[in-house]
Amino acid sequence: MSHNKKNIALVFGGKSGEHEVSIASALSVYKALDKNKYDVLLIGIDKTGRWLAPSETEVLAHTDNPRLLKLNSEKESVSLIPFESNQQIVPLQNTQGAAQKLSAHKIDVIIPILHGTFGEDGTIQGLLELSNIPYVGSGVLGSAVGMDKDVSRRLLKAAGIPTVPTLTVKKHDYIRNPQKIIDQALQTLGLPFFVKPANMGSSVGVYKVKTADDAATQIQNAFQYDHKILIEKSISARELECSVLGNDNPKASIVGEIIPQHEFYSYEAKYIDENGALLKIPAEDLSADIIQKIQSYSTQAFQVLECSGMARVDFFLDRNSGELYLNEINTIPGFTKISMYPKLWEASGLGYAELLDELIQLAIEKHKKKNELKTSFEP
Repeated sequence: MSHNKKNIALVFGGKSGEHEVSIASALSVYKALDKNKYDVLLIGIDKTGRWLAPSETEVLAHTDNPRLLKLNSEKESVSLIPFESNQQIVPLQNTQGAAQKLSAHKIDVIIPILHGTFGEDGTIQGLLELSNIPYVGSGVLGSAVGMDKDVSRRLLKAAGIPTVPTLTVKKHDYIRNPQKIIDQALQTLGLPFFVKPANMGSSVGVYKVKTADDAATQIQNAFQYDHKILIEKSISARELECSVLGNDNPKASIVGEIIPQHEFYSYEAKYIDENGALLKIPAEDLSADIIQKIQSYSTQAFQVLECSGMARVDFFLDRNSGELYLNEINTIPGFTKISMYPKLWEASGLGYAELLDELIQLAIEKHKKKNELKTSFEP
């Protein structure tokens, strides 16, 4: 192993409804990282939350079928535990191969490719902060705020960035008086409306309510995924997306459009059905004014929500009124070859492998700045 190579660990999988998606993203990143610059270690988190060092052959076995991707926790896996030391991530039992590789080398940067809960919501970021390991992407606060669509919208609103008309509903309030909340949604938002968990990604648990009779069932369904849901006005809109890259001075990519071939941009459309959505890069027929607005709202939202490293910002452009709304920010966007985040940068002149280089660099810079802060007070 040459000394100037960086040790990069990809952490993927996770206790989340987006486990399989995460594995697909991690495989794309793994293949694209320049092996002349990086020694890459795979760390999978299985659905029970165990950290494993799977053998590469196991993980790479089902790359052609995202439905079959899973972490094999029986074969050749090592349970791991991260903590701050020279070793950083330490195998719980002493086995060969991956464990030796782990304990022998300091990890320079971790790339968390964990979508959804426990990955994108600040939890793993907190663990990596405690372990003092540099990692790609937003910190604890930016991740947590970006994940919670209710809190992020309140902050965006305060910053003057337009968001979709929404009611936030907590489960205990709903149980107390379901009909009152359904009536309120019908009156203020009208039909159809969407219900979605406040803290899920990848369109998991999102339902389109078309009739008043369906409302109770669909709201109950959304509550299976979170204790807080959003009921959101349905807008006939174009779905536009912009990628952001940077720390203190973030830059925005060109604007792309998603044209769902399903009724809306569902989980199936995003990850399983290759023809589930058409990506138009760049988006066509947009005025220079709208493009500029999307790019400036994107970098502004990135800063307002305390993000760093990367984010994909999603917008709705109302087909009827021409109003632009910021829908949500994704702090760990999909990273497969067909994902919008890397494709927008590619179209903006930054290739997939170069994008990863830059993200690793940003992680090292952010970590260095953080470590310059005093952690003890001397009066």
